[in-house]
Amino acid sequence: MKKLIVFAFIGLLAQLIDGALGMAYGVTSSSLLLAFSIAPAVASASVHLAEVVTTAASGASHIKFGNVDKQTVFRLIIPGSIGAFLGATFLSNLPGDLAKPYISLFLLILGAYVLLRFLFKFRANEEKKGITLSRRQAIPLGLIAGFADATGGGGWGPIATPVLLSRKGMSARKVVGTVDTSEFAIAVSATLGFFISLGWEQVNWLWVGALMIGGIIAAPLAAWLVQKIHAQLMGVLVGGFIILVNARTLVTSWIENTTVYPFVYAGLAIVWVAAIIYTAINIGNFKSKNKVTINSLAD
Repeated sequence: MKKLIVFAFIGLLAQLIDGALGMAYGVTSSSLLLAFSIAPAVASASVHLAEVVTTAASGASHIKFGNVDKQTVFRLIIPGSIGAFLGATFLSNLPGDLAKPYISLFLLILGAYVLLRFLFKFRANEEKKGITLSRRQAIPLGLIAGFADATGGGGWGPIATPVLLSRKGMSARKVVGTVDTSEFAIAVSATLGFFISLGWEQVNWLWVGALMIGGIIAAPLAAWLVQKIHAQLMGVLVGGFIILVNARTLVTSWIENTTVYPFVYAGLAIVWVAAIIYTAINIGNFKSKNKVTINSLAD
């Protein structure tokens, strides 16, 4: 019973992060499940099965709060589903560890760009209402992100979110909601692939149910937060999280001295917190100036 409660909390925490920042449900929940000595393939299958329900709840919540660009969702789900299915069935046994650090390095650079752009170059009047993503651009993005999601236990959000946010004028709220909503199709495709390769008997339905319950509770709260958080602060939060997630992969892959890890993580966390505080102060100052201007005009 205690383990089920822990799994429900894992599902709640993972969905709260994923729903608010557009990534990391798979990374968070898979990492925590592996800590309980669950086999990687079974952990990934359990996470994707739980995601079928949690992403549906998250998508419905984001749509309700107006956080979704539906055209982009439709353009991403077909290539994303194909990539996820292939990754789960035929290609999941291929060694992906060699390429993973280089992908993380690319995403870390994108994360730094997203953080700096929203921190210093954010202009509210430049923010677009929708997401400009053509079919030609959506196909490779969906295939790669879907494949990475199935083979790595999480990758749809960590790849799709920074790539979309790196485009000028993208609304962080729309990107997060769109990526989260489209993930439902990816979770369904990956789950079908895992069932074909592993079989139903490998899944512990109590664990999956606990993950689902936690995720369902967190989904509407996360979507509400996305709508309420200021667009600039949202971009800084997402950019910093992208950096932290990918820095972990790079550090564990390229630095053998484990005693260095806490210092690297602490340093990045301090910079991220400082960026958040700086952004919050700027937003507060901007609102104060606007209030004074409005009062002056009224007088």
